[in-house]
Amino acid sequence: MTSRIEKPDTEADQKLRACLDGRPPASFVMVAGAGSGKTTSLVKALDYLAQTKGAELRRRGQQIACITYTDVAVGEIWGDVGNAPLFHVSTIHSFLWTVVRPFQNDLRNWVEGRLREKIAESEEKIASPKTRDNTRERLSRERVRYQLQSAKLGAVSRFTYGAGSDYANGILGHDDVLRIGPALISNHSLLRTLIANRFPFIFVDESQDTHPPLVAALKQIADTAGTSFCLGFFGDPMQRIYPTGTGPITPGAGWTEITKQENFRCSASVLRVINQIRAEDDGLHQIRGRTVGRKDGGEQVEGTARLFILPADERRSERLADVRRWLAKANNDPLWESDGDDGNVRVLVLVHRMAARRLSFSDIYAALNDDGAPANLRDGLLDGTAWVLRPFMTYLLPLALAARARADFDVISILRKHCPLLTKEHISGKNAAEVLTYLKNDVDHFVGMTSNESTHSIREVLTFVRNRELSSLDERFMRFLADTPTSDESDESDPEHAAVSKFLNCPAAQLWGYRAYIEDESPFATQQGVKGAEFQRVLVVLDDEESDYNLFSYGKYFGSAPLSERDQKISREGGESVISRTRRLFYVCCSRATQDLAVVLFAPDVERANKAVASKGIFPRNDVYVSSINFELG
Repeated sequence: MTSRIEKPDTEADQKLRACLDGRPPASFVMVAGAGSGKTTSLVKALDYLAQTKGAELRRRGQQIACITYTDVAVGEIWGDVGNAPLFHVSTIHSFLWTVVRPFQNDLRNWVEGRLREKIAESEEKIASPKTRDNTRERLSRERVRYQLQSAKLGAVSRFTYGAGSDYANGILGHDDVLRIGPALISNHSLLRTLIANRFPFIFVDESQDTHPPLVAALKQIADTAGTSFCLGFFGDPMQRIYPTGTGPITPGAGWTEITKQENFRCSASVLRVINQIRAEDDGLHQIRGRTVGRKDGGEQVEGTARLFILPADERRSERLADVRRWLAKANNDPLWESDGDDGNVRVLVLVHRMAARRLSFSDIYAALNDDGAPANLRDGLLDGTAWVLRPFMTYLLPLALAARARADFDVISILRKHCPLLTKEHISGKNAAEVLTYLKNDVDHFVGMTSNESTHSIREVLTFVRNRELSSLDERFMRFLADTPTSDESDESDPEHAAVSKFLNCPAAQLWGYRAYIEDESPFATQQGVKGAEFQRVLVVLDDEESDYNLFSYGKYFGSAPLSERDQKISREGGESVISRTRRLFYVCCSRATQDLAVVLFAPDVERANKAVASKGIFPRNDVYVSSINFELG
């Protein structure tokens, strides 16, 4: 167990224990603001259950499930609970696969239905008079491929879970599992009962980002199991960034609502700012703030929080450097100018353009952030989760790194997990040494194709991976890797085709600069990608012109840019508005700072922006700095 277990209880922790002690235990929703120690409360609850109910659960062969959002979070929680077998800690995808894997007939029926849907969609588009001839040809090829996959399903003895879907070989991908899991749970009361019997306690971390169908399915389990089951959601709706998340969780009948108000992360200056931001939303007012020392609870850290309003001109990078230089002098803190780990400085940008230029992945950025690119690619570019990026981030680039380092054990470990040639079914009866030699030659060639000096395109790399069976790729890649792909095909019914084609034509070498960015190997990070992280010094860059990203607008949020008719309509109807999305993102950004926060707003009209910022009242006037063209900070 870790030191989190030993931290003093908060009022929220006590309320949570009361839920777990109840006879029967009560399901609950905990809303915990940024820096509140939400994961600490979760881990303390897991430890409490182990102490009070662990023996009984073990005797019954039951476990406590904890579902979280990322593999990193899984590793952290496993470390906190000491890898005890009483707990089942996993990502959403892994949890769903665990519970649906035994139901092979249902999986087969779902895949058959999915292929019928795809065939029907293709036929509908083929029949449309608006479909272009070249697109109709592509759709015809896709329909044939789906039909062949459907015909091969009879030979699939068992479905497995991989990075990308390959139905003909019985492989379901991430997106498949996320669809099929909630569907099976919702449609089969027996499955709900089995899950509740196996996991009488299920905790969901980062609940605001959980897909609504899964939330609904878990609630159905609670309804089916009745008083013998406890479901707990831990999250913060204010930190929901992506539109696919469910946001606030509505408690069921008899549930307990718990609010954790403390903030243990931010200095007093930063805490005042984030409370002002949140006041316009759910009004949760966070208390305490970061302290140092132990006497009487410690001394509160005052810190700093400043806003700089600068011209949106061609000197953005130079002006940011000037701001960091000014902060180093004003705070008597030279580390503000450091790009190394010693500085603990994080520069948060809305999208990758600024980092892309410096880290040499401009083509990848441009391809996936194109105006015609669908939201799933644009959003996924921000944190590396776009389906076209996922195989590189999770498998292919780590494989290349391990091979470069001649870490043979890691190479084999990665291949065993992802390479279809090393599955038990495929390697049975074959000479394992010959297969490994074959793979070593292919991996060496793959490393050369993805080197920093390589001139190969991403398309060429993926084609090699597919042909040599180094990995099972997402089925969506197949139409782009055909023997005679047509890169200029596009129509309104297929908005992502042009973006993916551009991405595949990018140099593969640019993937390394992108990975360095996503893996926090540079001072830059996206505003969406730092949720859960904290840094001593945070510089937030607000630049609507630089972002070219219409889901968020700091000009509209502060009031210096007008709302469109569509914005006004959405607001009148109570929908998800650009202002609410931007407010939540801004809260996430500012709440990363443990000591000093600096926000730089690049504005086309500095004086207008200054007036709008003043009326917003988030920053005290003496902490707002407005520059002239010559960058003379007052």
